[in-house]
Amino acid sequence: MNKLKLPPALVFILFGCLMFLLSKGLPVGQFDFFGRNELKWVCAGLGAVIGLSAVIQFLRAGTTLDPQHPEKNTHLVVKGVYNFSRNPMYLGLLLFLLSWGLHLGNAFNTILAALFVAYMNRFQITAEEEVLEKKYGSTYRNYCALVRRWF
Repeated sequence: MNKLKLPPALVFILFGCLMFLLSKGLPVGQFDFFGRNELKWVCAGLGAVIGLSAVIQFLRAGTTLDPQHPEKNTHLVVKGVYNFSRNPMYLGLLLFLLSWGLHLGNAFNTILAALFVAYMNRFQITAEEEVLEKKYGSTYRNYCALVRRWF
């Protein structure tokens, strides 16, 4: 039975929408600081580089990009950005959400970004890790011991 109910891209969009609604509906929490716009672009750029690098590595390895069916994975990708994060695609999405939060300028959006991480850990990553551990055994466990889940 597939535990993975919502595609991560949809979760990302839902959290982005919640951030927008929060920033428009909450009368407190607005902020601005010197360099906010530049930091927004740095986060977006890092998110793009990390996320696209991860996708390219999966494509080069010839394995599935379908997060709903990790059992279709044919290769354990552990090189490149996967040396630094076990989930660089999700890290890229998080960086985009942080960039969006900076753009919107409401401090409470950081709570939603943290909830995105919690949701992804609980409902996406844990299920993926179970499948990968069953499939790759000690090789995957050793990789997990060396590389952090997010960053």
